[in-house]
Amino acid sequence: MPAAEVKLENVGKRYGEQWVVRNVDLHVQRGEFFTFLGPSGCGKTTLLRMIAGFVQPDEGSVRLDGQAVNQVPPWQRNVGLVFQNYALWPHLSVFENVAFGLRERKVARDEIARRVGAVLKQVELTGTEARRPSQLSGGQQQRVALARTLVIQPRVLLLDEPLSNLDAKLRVEMRLELLKLQRDLGLTTIYVTHDQEEALALSTTIAVIEGGQVVQQGTPRQIYEQPANDFVAAFIGQSNLIAATVEHERDQSVVVGIKSADGAAKFALTLPSTCATPSIGTAVFLCIRPEVIEISDPGAPSEQLNRLPAIVLASAYQGAFVEYEVSALGSTFKARVANPKGKALYQRNDAVTLSFAATDAVLIVRRR
Repeated sequence: MPAAEVKLENVGKRYGEQWVVRNVDLHVQRGEFFTFLGPSGCGKTTLLRMIAGFVQPDEGSVRLDGQAVNQVPPWQRNVGLVFQNYALWPHLSVFENVAFGLRERKVARDEIARRVGAVLKQVELTGTEARRPSQLSGGQQQRVALARTLVIQPRVLLLDEPLSNLDAKLRVEMRLELLKLQRDLGLTTIYVTHDQEEALALSTTIAVIEGGQVVQQGTPRQIYEQPANDFVAAFIGQSNLIAATVEHERDQSVVVGIKSADGAAKFALTLPSTCATPSIGTAVFLCIRPEVIEISDPGAPSEQLNRLPAIVLASAYQGAFVEYEVSALGSTFKARVANPKGKALYQRNDAVTLSFAATDAVLIVRRR
C-alpha cells in the first residue's frame, strides 16, 4: 500500500480542564521522516496516539490522505505503531509475533509465511523465527517489533521512542539501520523522541513541541542553526544564551549591547536574509553555539570581529575536540574547539580571548 499523507488541523486534547495538546497544525508529506521532539510531558506521545486512533481529539481533525479519520477505529486506519517497550508476546516465537497482525486480518497461511519471511529478511533477522523474545538481545527485540508493524504494510509508521531502552552504542547502530530501512521503503514515518541527536540524525522535518504546542517546525539544520526562541535554542544542542539589547540596526546588520556588573561589550551580527531585523531597543538573546567559538591567546591576531577577554574555568579533553568553560562579562560560555595537536591545552585561570564571527551568532527576540 502506498505511503500516506498526514494532516493535523487545529488538533487539541484535554484531560479535565488541562489541555495537553492545543492548536496543532502539521502536514506530513508522503515518504517523509517527521519527528515530534520535546521534553517528557509536552504532548508528543498524545499526538502520536491521536494519529493512531487510540486517543480521540477534543477539537480539530486528523486526516490521512485528505480523509478525516477522527471516528475511524485504529484497526481500520492501517497505521503501524511501534511501542517504547516493544510489547512482544513473551510466549510466542519471533515468527508468531510478527505474524500476529496478519492472522488477525485472516491472511492466508502461505501469504503469511511469505510476508513474514520477507520482512524478517529486511530487518536482518532471518534464522531467528523459532526463538522467543527472551532469547533475543534488546536490538533484536526492537527489530522484531518493527517487523511486526511493517508486515501489515501500513500507510504510516508511528514510532514512540523505540530506541530509548537500548544502550548508547546500540542506539546509534539501530538509528542508522532504521534510517536506511525507512529510506528504502519510502514509508511515511512519524517518530517521537526527547533525544535531540536522534531527531537531528533521522529526520527530514522536526516539530519542536513545548507545553502541548508546536513552537518551531523545519529541517534539522533550520531548527539547530536558526532556533525560533530561547526554548528551542536551549533544548536543541548546547547554547550560550546571553541577554542583550539591540543598539543599532541597518538592513541585515545589527549591533547588540551587553551590560553586566563586570563590564559591557558590543557585538556586530549579520542576520540571514530570511530573518526580520529587530528594532533598536529590542530585548534579545544572543545565541552562540559552542562549536563556533574560538579560544586564543590574549592579543593573538584573529579574523573574527567579535572578541572578548575571558578566563578559563575548566577544560575537558575529548579526543577530537576540547571543551572549555570560560568566564566573560559575568557569564559562563561553553566552547568546543578542535584538538590543537602538538599544542598545550589552556588550563584553569588562564587568560584567553573568546571570539566568534558576525554570521555565527543567532539573535532571538526575548519572549514576554
